[in-house]
Amino acid sequence: MMTLLWRNLWHRKGLSLLTALSVALTVGLLVFLILVKAGIEEGAAKGYGPFELVVGADGSETQLVLNTFYHVDVPTGNIPYEIFEGLAKDPQTAAAYAMTTGDNYNGYPIVGIEPAYFPERYGDRRLAEGRLYAASGEVVLGAHAARELGVHVGGTFKGGHGLVESHGAGEVENHEVENHEVEHHEVEDHVAEDHEAEDHGEEGHEEPAEVGHEAGKEEEEHEAAGHGEPGDAHDSFEYKVVGILPMLNTADDRAVFTTVDYAWKVHGAEAQQHREVTAVLVKPKSIGGAQALKLAYDKLDNVQAVYTSKAVADVVNLVDQGTAMLNVVSVLCVLLAAISILLSLVAAAGERSKDAGLLRLIGKPASFIWFTLLGEGLLITAIGLAAGLAIGHLGSYLGATAMFEFSGIHVNALTVVEGEGLLAAGTLLVGAAASLGPAFRVYRADPLQLFRS
Repeated sequence: MMTLLWRNLWHRKGLSLLTALSVALTVGLLVFLILVKAGIEEGAAKGYGPFELVVGADGSETQLVLNTFYHVDVPTGNIPYEIFEGLAKDPQTAAAYAMTTGDNYNGYPIVGIEPAYFPERYGDRRLAEGRLYAASGEVVLGAHAARELGVHVGGTFKGGHGLVESHGAGEVENHEVENHEVEHHEVEDHVAEDHEAEDHGEEGHEEPAEVGHEAGKEEEEHEAAGHGEPGDAHDSFEYKVVGILPMLNTADDRAVFTTVDYAWKVHGAEAQQHREVTAVLVKPKSIGGAQALKLAYDKLDNVQAVYTSKAVADVVNLVDQGTAMLNVVSVLCVLLAAISILLSLVAAAGERSKDAGLLRLIGKPASFIWFTLLGEGLLITAIGLAAGLAIGHLGSYLGATAMFEFSGIHVNALTVVEGEGLLAAGTLLVGAAASLGPAFRVYRADPLQLFRS
């Protein structure tokens, strides 16, 4: 049976190859979309950890969340450090971490945050190399950033102003990186936290005091285009790599982390005098506590408190709308693939009619003949399906780095996701349906009439 099917395909190998290719390209596109959607959903599920609330400057809620947790887009502005201090002491707060951003190293954002953030969000994870930072100027790199930059523990570098790689006065300097063999260290559970709330055990909720210093200044990184402010210390402030994070499969893999005060030290005396932070990540004690904190801090001038899950859900909904449009294109591709299978079998109908007639004359059962007629279309479909699955995963693998660099979305091309099984079944069903018409037409032909003619 299979020998006969292979010979039929090989006899019309050009047409069979083109038909299988159309199926493969369609399946490959659908596999890519499925993997990207799975990556987005996975990133949304664990993209913000236990931090249900983020507080930052007024502006777009989505922009604030994307910049804080996914390290894309520019910040909405800065808020006074006193906002963080109030949140840290609030009895409704389980944990709070101030974040500062605004500089980069060869295009990878430098993020200032307390080292206690890592065990709070990721639990006890071994560093790939070295240890967590403990002093100003020490940094750890995300696994992806370290790999792309070729950085190892012991290396030093200078940062550049802005959130994109600079090519002007603030251009990043690349230094020779020393290689050091370092034993793995456990991430300490009890990292010293300067913001530890002294009155967490108190009852009730304290209303935050109004802050006189104006918050919400527009971030100047995207306007300065790589030029620091007068008196800044970008050219003299040197960072030392003390650790490299394990692969976390979040946007933190493509960032450089250091102490919160780095932004104040590199941006001059004024920044140190008027200490500001980009955002505050808040882990509330309860759902009611999150609501109370949001209501309280939304009242402050130029400050907003955002439910992280809601902002992420809004982003996912936008992506779903875009995916729906792509699905329409995909359906059209599926129809074209089905039509190509149909035309291929119709073109071979004359030869298949004689084959079927001969099989009927020699007494082959109807089931055998039907399987032969349908089998050719199914075999072409199966070949295209297998090639399409390979193309989809290979394309996703080759494009994963670019997508992660651009959006912070991890596309795991080496795993099989749930939707692929449905895709395979649907593809074979479409192939069988496209083969049914030509097969029925061939089977109805009178074998005696065929051989008389």
